Amino acid sequence: MTDLTLSLADDPDGQMPLPFAAAVDYARTVMAWSREPLPSRVVSTLDQAYGPHRLQRFDVYAPAGVQQAPVLVFWHGGGWTNGYRAWTRFMAPHVTALGLVLVAPSYRLVTEQPFPAAPDDGLALLAHLQQTLPAWGGRPRQLLLAGHSAGGHIAALTALRRDAWARFGLAPDLVGGCLPISGIMDLHDPQPAPGSLEERVYTTVLRGLDPAQDAVFSPLYWTAGNNLPFDLSFGQHDSARVQRSNRRLLPLLQAQAASATLTEDAGLDHLQTHLQLRDPACGWYGRLLAMAQA
Repeated sequence: MTDLTLSLADDPDGQMPLPFAAAVDYARTVMAWSREPLPSRVVSTLDQAYGPHRLQRFDVYAPAGVQQAPVLVFWHGGGWTNGYRAWTRFMAPHVTALGLVLVAPSYRLVTEQPFPAAPDDGLALLAHLQQTLPAWGGRPRQLLLAGHSAGGHIAALTALRRDAWARFGLAPDLVGGCLPISGIMDLHDPQPAPGSLEERVYTTVLRGLDPAQDAVFSPLYWTAGNNLPFDLSFGQHDSARVQRSNRRLLPLLQAQAASATLTEDAGLDHLQTHLQLRDPACGWYGRLLAMAQA
């Protein structure tokens, strides 16, 4: 039986045990990849602060000598209870080879601060980046937002919650598009099974809040008036919640002014949709580049 905890090297902050064995294997894999050396053409600027909390930090990976490059912000997954920005590091050689700057943030997990800390951190990060990106060769407009699983949720909610942009001082043209991978687009479940991940949303992620707040923190309910292109994707063997919520989100986005597409990755499960990005030929990178050049 697989131990559902990680070694100190893979879990440096001692986060809560992961909920199933496959998640442990995933975490060990991406942490191992994060320890591999990066090509010399990638310039790393690590552990930058966008707030006072120890998890309000981000890493930047830029092509050497770049100026005014498009920027991809990619939030890690982990069910809002686990995860590190290092889980994104393996993507740096491929993103920078496309001529983009990669920003990999951490955010306050619900083990540290309950919602809305995590989604608020998405907005706080963008407020910081719009002032500082030129220092790393990034273009301070038209950022692309992405993430995997819970990170995909944060990316989509950050893109769609335009009502909160003014509160954080974000420019109307700051973001150019969103590409969430296996994102959880609807937190609502009318009858979550005891012990299920759906129940965990209410007992852990939204703890202390009125359960009806599940709609407020669900991207599915914020599509009206959207003008940002979306590239949604999930795996053929992804969780039922991810598949259902993305399929429901697609027509709502398509009813707005901007384009929206949905890709189902054949043969992949929820964790493999991120692991596939190890391959620079992965189709997601092609769609990323097309959105960056649009």
